[in-house]
Amino acid sequence: MDKVIVYVDDAGYARQVLEPLATPATAGTIHWVLVACAPRMTHRISKWVSHSARENWRAKWADKLFAQLQPWLRAEGAPISTVLAKGPLPELLAQLQAEHGACRVVDARRPKLEQEVNPPTDAAPAAAPVIVRKPPRRWTVPGSLASLGLLFMLAAD
Repeated sequence: MDKVIVYVDDAGYARQVLEPLATPATAGTIHWVLVACAPRMTHRISKWVSHSARENWRAKWADKLFAQLQPWLRAEGAPISTVLAKGPLPELLAQLQAEHGACRVVDARRPKLEQEVNPPTDAAPAAAPVIVRKPPRRWTVPGSLASLGLLFMLAAD
């Protein structure tokens, strides 16, 4: 049985990335290891929320994410394991590969870029999304500064 480790932070985006991999031909032959990557919290949040409350929030967030993905993957007939990432991903990956052996890794996390035009249609790492960047802002003189300059020019005449 082929094992695939999948990093996930958004169910809708992950489903788009995983659809080409979860075809009926591969149903039941892939063991999915879903790794929930919770959004980062600032270090200043510790003023307002305790460590246990943050861990509870992460667990609830991961449960919601898994609840959205598991029925879809189970419909394909595939076994699923779930893991919540609590530390750096390279260390977790080494631990998971030691536990499950050498397996494929798919990063199905939503990219944190400006604006994505075409979401990826396949899980190939070579297919980079097309990114539209905003044009650089040109320096413009504020109206008050321009009027002040005009006033000085008129006063000098």
